[in-house]
Amino acid sequence: MKELFELYSAFFRIGLFTFGGGYAMLPMLQREVVNHHRWTTDEELLDCYAIGQCTPGVIAINTATFVGYRRRGVVGGIVATLGMVSPSLVIITIIAMALSPFMSNPHVAHAFAGIRVAVAALIASSVIKLAKKSVKDAVGIALCAAAFILVALAGASPILVTLGAGLFGFVMGKVRDRK
Repeated sequence: MKELFELYSAFFRIGLFTFGGGYAMLPMLQREVVNHHRWTTDEELLDCYAIGQCTPGVIAINTATFVGYRRRGVVGGIVATLGMVSPSLVIITIIAMALSPFMSNPHVAHAFAGIRVAVAALIASSVIKLAKKSVKDAVGIALCAAAFILVALAGASPILVTLGAGLFGFVMGKVRDRK
């Protein structure tokens, strides 16, 4: 039970004091997991971190889950994950409670409207950059357009469209290899 509490508190501290995403947490992970608690070696931590990067989801959460699992199995993975997400949940809840009375203020509403526009522009910028690197020929343009139409206009599931595009790309690769 003591080690589960230590897992929770170590990952709580990492989650509380890490700003800037998964890459920024690596030094704190090393200090807590390798140097302080000696739960892993540097090499094992890098393996956990690499697996955290390769799996779907947030690197910080994936890494915490994997380290916790390696220490105490499924329960350890759950406890480490809860430790990592608890600070964010608490902070977001406090912010939501603090902002709630101001949401009816027209100035605050306009500020959030501006933030939404800025976020949409940032997402659009990322999409354009990714498209320039990913869409390389007429087939790619057609596939991109079809995926956009299916998801944005027809309401198709993005997961199914992604799987379908992956299958299409796999088949196209096999066809091109035969030529």
